[in-house]
Amino acid sequence: MCCLIDCLLCPSVLWAALIGGAIYFLKDYMQGGQFKKDTDETGKVFIVTGANTGIGKETVREIAKRGGTVYMACRDMNRCEQARLEIVKETNNRNIFSRVLDLSSLDSVREFVAGFKKEQDKLHVLINNAGVMRCPKALTKDGFEMQLGVNHMGHFLLTNLLLDVLKVLTGPIDFSKISRPLVALSSFLAWHTRAINVDDLNSEKSYSEADADSQSKFANVLFTRELASRSKGTGVTVNSLHPGVVDTELARNWAFLQTNFVNYVTYFLKHIIWPLLKTPKSGAQTSIYASLDRDLDGVTGLYFSDCKPKDVAPAGKDDKTAKFLWKESEKWTGLVSSK
Repeated sequence: MCCLIDCLLCPSVLWAALIGGAIYFLKDYMQGGQFKKDTDETGKVFIVTGANTGIGKETVREIAKRGGTVYMACRDMNRCEQARLEIVKETNNRNIFSRVLDLSSLDSVREFVAGFKKEQDKLHVLINNAGVMRCPKALTKDGFEMQLGVNHMGHFLLTNLLLDVLKVLTGPIDFSKISRPLVALSSFLAWHTRAINVDDLNSEKSYSEADADSQSKFANVLFTRELASRSKGTGVTVNSLHPGVVDTELARNWAFLQTNFVNYVTYFLKHIIWPLLKTPKSGAQTSIYASLDRDLDGVTGLYFSDCKPKDVAPAGKDDKTAKFLWKESEKWTGLVSSK
């Protein structure tokens, strides 16, 4: 007993305990806001893009626990089906479906929407979660710069093609029994300062991984702003969000990480910054909040972070650029506008 007490009183043990406790509380603090309200999503239909891993997978898991019907829209069907089976087993909710959606192909977007509408005549919530980040310069199948194409153009077309089934839910709605129509668009605007380059939207004159990434994120926010304006009176609400700094696979395409040396450095660096990272479950909380919280009925055009409204950079409020982006996106995706 004395030896045990002496050991516990050893300065090195005490320092280790203090440091360990500090790291634990820091990690807990960095998880941010949590959506803790109970909701029943039985009978409500959701689509989550990029749902086979990370934030998307955790979002599906939480909706499944609450009884919702979820379409997991993913490019990699093997991983999507594995994630689906895991969630079904855990939640005992069999209304979870995996469907092919490659946002780098407009044909794939159209095929997904056509297939969905054959199965469902209504959609309660669309969560545009999928994305790529700081990848080497590449083009989508339709010739768009990859980050702009996947993060914005693919979701732009997907959202617009699904608006009719979202609007089916407008009119006299009993909100106690049915989720509001809503489109949640993911964005990482918090740190970005570069806005849309109207003279080089497709990064053809010059390319920077960081600038193209930033541009695609601002496109998310400006799309949200313009869609919110165009959707007034339809019952459709649309908001964007920042999930936080999350420990996911999103950085897998970063060019500067594609060397063995950097991979070793990144491995050790990740363990150092681990206390500062959100888990995927915590990263999904704002998406879940924006999609399910009854207090947000009718709330549209806002930007959220840590389960609460957050201001955006001035460039994210530029209505002129938002209208320019919308018109360009219509032309690029072949979407016929009614306005």
